[in-house]
Amino acid sequence: MGEPKGAARQGVVTALRPDPRRGDGRYPVAWLHIRAPKGATPTATSKCECGRDRSAIGERRVLALIADHETHRTACPLRTPQEGRAAA
Repeated sequence: MGEPKGAARQGVVTALRPDPRRGDGRYPVAWLHIRAPKGATPTATSKCECGRDRSAIGERRVLALIADHETHRTACPLRTPQEGRAAA
């Protein structure tokens, strides 16, 4: 009785992300985000679900990060089967 009218309708709005998995079971693991506005210094970030989180500022470093991101795709423990490898 002591609650104001409409109190239940004024809760926190939530938004659920859509399930990122595709119909074939694949889902994104790594992201490369490049920002290169006209007349400004380019920047980039490389993130991966394995914990990798790198960034670069400037054309030379951004290009190096792009190459490093591509290399990481072949070495990432989430993308490379670890079965049969000797434990460290």
